[in-house]
Amino acid sequence: MSKQFLFDGRPVPFEDGQTILQAARAAGHYIPHLCWHPDFPPHGSCKLCIVKVGGRHVSSCAMPAKEGMEVESNTPEINGERRALLQMLFVEGNHFCPSCEKSGNCQLQALAYDLEMVGERFAHFFPDRPVDASHPDVLLDFNRCIFCELCVRASRDVDGKQVFALTERGIHKYLVVNAESGRLGDTDFAASDRAADICPVGVILHKRVGFARPIGSRTYDIQPIHEVDMKERT
Repeated sequence: MSKQFLFDGRPVPFEDGQTILQAARAAGHYIPHLCWHPDFPPHGSCKLCIVKVGGRHVSSCAMPAKEGMEVESNTPEINGERRALLQMLFVEGNHFCPSCEKSGNCQLQALAYDLEMVGERFAHFFPDRPVDASHPDVLLDFNRCIFCELCVRASRDVDGKQVFALTERGIHKYLVVNAESGRLGDTDFAASDRAADICPVGVILHKRVGFARPIGSRTYDIQPIHEVDMKERT
């Protein structure tokens, strides 16, 4: 008999080594997330996957599943905290959804809709970050970075190039390109790299394909992110 824990009152089986998020997804239960990706070890930076276990808030992407634990996820309290985290992500960068090429395909935007984020709560930072159009095939808009490090991990662990990195800390943190000039065009980055298609927001954009899909036919126009995510789990 497999081990189990309770997820919002329902039993979820798990195998040794699985995290709460992995076991819940395998059982068909959605947990919001941004920095987690099934191809990489848990990162735990965005905190969107928080759940409550034994009265404590934990990152479900990093917390190992344990026999008999009781996990709370889809509750007004937890979803309210996720909305607050999303609001902070929106104001820490420059996210102008109507004019963004990633609109309709952006996980940050889709989560805001899914969690019913309807307004601002914090003052905008309006950071002054550059746009890098030096590469022949890819544009970088650092204004939209949420510091998930997926591009960093993909470039390092899959592409073997280490094109990207994060520098500084706290509110001064920002994404950089590992070149003396700081320009993507001066690296060996390719449009076919894994890192070129892993960004959940609109930082890494392929040139000459912007706004190719009309409103109404984009990924999250057709289905909310929780339905898309659950289909992709298999």
